[in-house]
Amino acid sequence: MELIGISINHKTAPVHLREELHLTKEEMIDLAAHLKKDLLSEGIVLSTCNRTEIFGLTQNKQLNHSQIIQSLIDLKKSNEITEDHFYKFFSCNAVKHLFNVAAGIDSLILGDSQILGQVKEAFQLSEDVRFSGAIMRRISEYAIHVGKRAISETSIGVGAVTVSYAAVQVIEKIFAGLNKKSALIIGAGETAELAAIHLKDKGIGKISITNRSFDRGKILAEKINGYMLNWDNFKNELHNFDIIISATSSPELIIYYDEIKKVMKKRKGSPLFIMDIAVPRDIDPKVKKLDNVFHNDIDSLKVIVNENLKKRENEIPVVKKIIQEELVNFFSWYNTLEVVPTIKTVREFFEMIGNDELVKIKNKIHKDDYPKIEQMTKRLIGRILHNPTINLRKLAESGRTKSEAIEYSEILKELFNLTKNSNNGKDTN
Repeated sequence: MELIGISINHKTAPVHLREELHLTKEEMIDLAAHLKKDLLSEGIVLSTCNRTEIFGLTQNKQLNHSQIIQSLIDLKKSNEITEDHFYKFFSCNAVKHLFNVAAGIDSLILGDSQILGQVKEAFQLSEDVRFSGAIMRRISEYAIHVGKRAISETSIGVGAVTVSYAAVQVIEKIFAGLNKKSALIIGAGETAELAAIHLKDKGIGKISITNRSFDRGKILAEKINGYMLNWDNFKNELHNFDIIISATSSPELIIYYDEIKKVMKKRKGSPLFIMDIAVPRDIDPKVKKLDNVFHNDIDSLKVIVNENLKKRENEIPVVKKIIQEELVNFFSWYNTLEVVPTIKTVREFFEMIGNDELVKIKNKIHKDDYPKIEQMTKRLIGRILHNPTINLRKLAESGRTKSEAIEYSEILKELFNLTKNSNNGKDTN
C-alpha cells in the first residue's frame, strides 16, 4: 500500500471547471464506495467551493493517479476536465498537502477560517461510510492538530483578506446584533457570493439576492437559504433592508442619490449600511451625505485588506514549521508500520524455540525447578531481542530512508528463515 492523492483547486483550474467537479454529500458517499471497491483500501474525499480532492491508500502497486482522476470525471460526466487540471501527490507530499489545506495556507483566502471545519467533516464522512482505516484516522488526527495549532499559535486567520470579508467585518462594527437585521446582495458573482456567505456565517437574520440573470441569482439564493428578488422590482423593496451590498459588473450607476433619499424617508431615520464593492461603483457615492447612511466603497476597504494580508503572509513560515514538525511526528509512526510485522514474527520465532526447549526439558527436571527455568528462558529471549527490536524501530522512526528499515527487516527474515513455507525454527530431528 502507498499513500496517493489528487487535487483540482483554485491554482489548477478556473471556477467554471472546478464547479463541474464539485461534489454533493451524496456524490461523495457514492465516490467513496466506488473507490473502496476497486482502487483504495481507505481514504478521504474533500469537496469545497475551491477544491475537490481525493487521498487514500492504494490497494495494489499498479494503481496510478489517472485511475482516481478518471473515477471522479466519470462520476460527474465532465467533458472539459483533463489530467492537466490536477495536482498529483504521492507519499509524504500527499500528507503534506493535506496538512497545508487544514492549516489554511493552500486556500484562496489565506488562513481561511472555514477550511479546517470542512476537512473535519470530510474525515468524519469517511469514517461514517467506513472508508476510513487506521492510517487515515491517524492522518486525520494530525491534520486537525495542525489546523488547530495554526489557529492558536499563529495569526494566520486574523483579519480580513478579501474585500467581501472586510465589508462584513465593518458591518459587524456598525450593528450589534446581525440576527435581527436584513440584508440585500446586489449581484451574484464571486465577490457578491463571498459577501453573502460571510453574512450567513455571521448569523444575519434575513438575506436576499437580486441579479440581472435571474437563474444565476436564484442559485446563489438557494445556496445560502436566502430569498430572490426580481431585478425589475428590487428598488421598491430597498427600504426593507438594513444592509445593502452591491457587487455587479455594471458599467454605470444602478442606484442614485434621490432613490436612497426616498428610501431613508420610508425608513424614518433607521440606519442604513451601504457597501459598494463594485468597480466601477454601483451606487452614487453622494449618498454618504444623507443622515444615518453609512457608505463605504472598495477603496476604503482595500487598506484593511492589504494590511491584514501582509500580517497573514508573515505567519506562513511559522505555519510551515508547525506542518514540518507534525509531518515528522506522523512519519515516525507511519514508518514503523513496515517493521512491526517483522518484529512480531521474530519475537514469535524465538518464543516458539523457547517453548519447544521447555517442553523437552520439562520431564527431566524437578517440577519445583521448572517455573524458574521458564522465567529465565523468557528473560533470556527478551534480552536477546531487546537491542534488535529497539534499533529496528529507531531506524524506521528516524525517517532516514524507509527502504533502509525495510531492507533490515528483510535481512532478519532471511537470516532466521522466517518465510511462510519455513518450519519457523521447529526441530525436525
